[in-house]
Amino acid sequence: MGIPEERIDRLLTLAREAVVLEELDRSRELVRRARRIAERNRCPVPREFERRTCDSCDVYLRPSVTARVRTRPGRVVVRCLECGATHRYPFS
Repeated sequence: MGIPEERIDRLLTLAREAVVLEELDRSRELVRRARRIAERNRCPVPREFERRTCDSCDVYLRPSVTARVRTRPGRVVVRCLECGATHRYPFS
């Protein structure tokens, strides 16, 4: 694991902690910084990062705090409570 990947993982951890402390603006800034590092270094962001952050408003998605999670037949539906964006992920 290279330095950019370690930095992205650390920023994801800090974003999670910021949401726990209800500092949503700080969480957004950390997520934006992690995405910028991934773009600059041309490294893919982890799947966990993609699924736990909102693409529209860059907030860390935590169930019942910043996101509503529902299961439907064959998929999981995650709705961001900050901006209302909906993300659907398949599962088997």
